[in-house]
Parts: sequence; C-alpha cells; structure tokens
Amino acid sequence: MLGPEPPYPLNGGGAYRTASLVHYFAQFAEVDLILFSESGKPALLPPGLVRSQQVIQLPVHGKGTMERYIRNAKRFLRGVPPLIDRVSGFERKFRSLVADRRYDLGIVEHFWCAPYIGEMERVCAKTILDLHNLESVLNARCADAGSGLVAAGQRRFAALSRTLESELMPRYSLVLTASESDAEQAAAIAPQAKFAVYPNALPIREPPPVAEEPALVFSANFEYHPNIDAAEFLISGIWPLICNEHPELRLKLVGRGDGFIRHLFPKNVRIDTTGAIEDTFPEIAKAQIVLAPLRAGSGTRIKILEAWAAARAVVATPLAAEGLAVQEGTNIMLASSAADFAKAVSNLLKDPRGRQRLGAAGRQTFQCRYTWDRAWHALDGDLQVKLSEAVNRYTE
Repeated sequence: MLGPEPPYPLNGGGAYRTASLVHYFAQFAEVDLILFSESGKPALLPPGLVRSQQVIQLPVHGKGTMERYIRNAKRFLRGVPPLIDRVSGFERKFRSLVADRRYDLGIVEHFWCAPYIGEMERVCAKTILDLHNLESVLNARCADAGSGLVAAGQRRFAALSRTLESELMPRYSLVLTASESDAEQAAAIAPQAKFAVYPNALPIREPPPVAEEPALVFSANFEYHPNIDAAEFLISGIWPLICNEHPELRLKLVGRGDGFIRHLFPKNVRIDTTGAIEDTFPEIAKAQIVLAPLRAGSGTRIKILEAWAAARAVVATPLAAEGLAVQEGTNIMLASSAADFAKAVSNLLKDPRGRQRLGAAGRQTFQCRYTWDRAWHALDGDLQVKLSEAVNRYTE
C-alpha cells in the first residue's frame, strides 16, 4: 500500500478510510506500507498490523495562507493539479524500497499518488486505486462555490485533474470509490476503467455516556478549502439567524486549522474552537445538533458518520450528505439555503424528542451500513469478482 497520509491516529476521513483498508487486507495477507511524510516518522500503528512500514520523506512546506496561494499560483502556471506535484519525483526511492519484491496486489491511496501506477505495475500482479474524492469534481465544486482568482484557479485544476483521471484510472485493475454517485461520475470520466464501491466507514463504537450541552458542533479539518467555505457559510449566513433566537447556545468548531477561519469570527459572538484534538468523538457526542454545512466537496463525509455513530441529530446540506443512505426527516435533516438550514436547526432545538429520534435512526443507519465490518462484508464479494475479471499485468 502506498499513501500520502498515515492511517493512524484515526482522526479525519482520509485516515479512517486508509486504516479500514489496511485492517481489511491484514486479515488475510502480509501488508507492506509505504507512506509519504513530511516528518519522516512512521505512523504509530497497532502492533502486528503490517509486515513493514517505510517512509518517503517529503520536503517541508509552509502552511500559511499566503504560502498556499503562492504554491497554487505556480501550479496554475505549470498546469499541475494540487498535491500531485507534492508526492511526485520519488520513483527511484520507491524502487529501492520494493527492490526484488513481488506482490499479489498493490494499493494506491488517493488520486494524488495515482501517477505511481508504472512503478506499481513493475512489482504487483494487480493494482487498486482507492479514490477518497474525485479531484476534478472537488475542484469544480470549489470553483462554483467561490469567486475571482481562486475560482478561476479551481476551474483550471478541475480540467487538469479530469484529464489525468481519464488517463490514469483505466490503468488500474480496479478503482474504489466511496459511493455509487462517485462511481457514476468516475465512469463518465473513464468509461474503460473498472469500479467498485467501498463506502467510508468507522470501527464500531458505542456513544459515550455524556449529556447534551447547549452547543452546535461542526467537526472538520479547517485547513481544507471546502471546510473553510462551509465555516464561512455557517458563521456569516446560518449562525446569526440561530443565535438571536437561542441566546444560550454556543457554536463549537471542532478540529485542526482554526487559524484559517478565525478571521471570519465577528466580535462578541459565541463561537468556540478546539484546535487539533486526538479524538473528536466525545465533542460530537456532547452536541445538541451536529452540522454539516458544506457547499463544495466530493466523496462522502466522515463527519456525518461520526454524528450517526454518536446517535446525534444531524442537519446538513444535500451536497454534504451526497452518497450516504440518508432519509430526509428520518435520520437527517437537509437544507440548502442559510434560512432553511437555520430553521431546521431551530426546530430541532425546540424538539428534544425529535432530536433523539433523529439521532437514534442515524445510529441504526451507522450500525447497518457504515461500520468497518459492514463495509468489509460488502467489499468481499465485489472485490474478488472484479479483481478476477481484471487483466493480470504481472510479469516475472
């Protein structure tokens, strides 16, 4: 397995998805894990999970807003989508790590690493590309939600990503997507490729025994552009409509990267941030309502699965709930505009039993469809059948 982020600690959608696949294959195979890492340090994995873990160290990148703008401006001019360039150029190092080895299966996590297909084909009988998002769709939606130079850059990156997706996805024996809707969109881009749906999922976990607090929670990585846009939509459009009617309520933004959104906070407004924390689950479980106000993105949202696992009521935009087994009014409330979103939240705040019913239905959906065991069961048949149909590219 080759990936650009560690599967542990289990904090964030990328880590959960990668970890679930590591655990799945480790049940019946020896797994060698190769990670790109700026720190150069291996991930702290459960003992015995993998046979070996090796790290390809990345150069240090500044994380400030201006540094990111400059990097993306250079990518725009060079015609390279974001993060593809971040992990490129390490083919010789990769070869040294797998020298004289042969594998039944090679798995690439994230499309950013997809250009390593040539290296994977050298040593792997079959290959899987695991798409956490569709990058072209993600960029296009960010462009639609933005404006000015940023939107123009996102549109160019969407076109560049789509070209790469059409070229690279068919080279893999199988491509995994997070949902049926992602699979349909990917098939429209690369109809020659083989696709299977592997849903995002969480290890089974009981809701912690904590009482509700008078707080709304939005859990996210606020270094990520769709989440920054969602925070702006929430703080400027939705929250003012709610807090005037519910003066006792607080808005809590849970997750790393709060420095990227603090400029959005009006003075004397009841907004709390946690910054990076090891486990967001207890904070989610204490919320009266969990919010997912995304206007851009791709894949499926771990933040909704975490809320369901915690048996908490969720209000989300339709885009945030895309690809999940949602039932409007049963396990989630959906709203697109700021006014409708605020109204849905306010109605639930006035209806404790309604919140409880919504949370219980979400918990049932989680248990039935989105635990690791359930996801693995779904993958067992689909993966074996579709891999058996794939062309064996292995050469001695």
